Amino acid sequence: MVNEDRTPRVVVGIDGSDNGRAALEWAAVEADRRGVPLRIVHALGMPLVVTAYGGPARFEPTEEIQGQAAEVLRDAAAHVAEVRPGVEAETVTALEEAPLALLRQSHPHDLLVVGTRGMGTVKAMFVGSVSVRLAAQAPCPVAVVPAHDGKPTATGLKRIVVGVDGSPNSRRALGAAVDLVAGTGGELVVVHSWEVPYPYDPVALTASGFQPQEDLFEKQSEQLVAEMLAEAIDEQRDDVAIDVTVVRTQDAPVNAILKAAEGADAIVVGSRGRGTVRGLLLGSVSQGLLHHSKIPVVVLPKQADED
Repeated sequence: MVNEDRTPRVVVGIDGSDNGRAALEWAAVEADRRGVPLRIVHALGMPLVVTAYGGPARFEPTEEIQGQAAEVLRDAAAHVAEVRPGVEAETVTALEEAPLALLRQSHPHDLLVVGTRGMGTVKAMFVGSVSVRLAAQAPCPVAVVPAHDGKPTATGLKRIVVGVDGSPNSRRALGAAVDLVAGTGGELVVVHSWEVPYPYDPVALTASGFQPQEDLFEKQSEQLVAEMLAEAIDEQRDDVAIDVTVVRTQDAPVNAILKAAEGADAIVVGSRGRGTVRGLLLGSVSQGLLHHSKIPVVVLPKQADED
């Protein structure tokens, strides 16, 4: 069982909704690209009870609930066989609520895929709090896939945007972005956002002979991004040619990343970063991207791959 748990796979949560279907399609394509099995998880969210004579236990699902779950998983497996016939798909019915079930099914070196929202009530899989919790606590990268309102799910990875701030977590996020774009012939766009605090009048300071802080920050930004790229590419994909565009902006971090991601296929970001002047990837940034992005967002939690 231990060896099975350590086998890399793509894990996807479904609930029978259109949003769950979008996540399933994205996960199937990624499992095919990686050459790993796809584990499809349907969480029932059965109530947890505690008795005076025993430990906590969950209600067993009724035959009707079991039948509905089996149908959802059969449909999901059949759809995967249709869109990606070469992918080995396995299905799991979990009694727990979705976040706990998906966390238990995910392990380091996996990729966890969820949708942004679900159907509500007992069957709910993907409300905002679920994706935020998973993005913060999962032991592996988490891809949050938005619904496309009836349009085909975008599953290509020809252009990926990654936000960096120099923190260890953003370095791992950059590595994950390099891994995603490698072999696709795609483009990697690196976003490093910074803001200059002005306690005094910048015009007066420049007139007095002081070097503009923008020049200093821009130089530091260029050095930081260049060093991070050299580290990520040399260690992970030194045999793959990757076109990299560095975007520097003084806009708010969320807006800067979203603007750079126009026409992109996915965004990669760390769950949080440094804070202070150099900070980019704070918790509020990753959450802002999850709520506003119209393309998949891959979040690398702080503990992901720290094994």
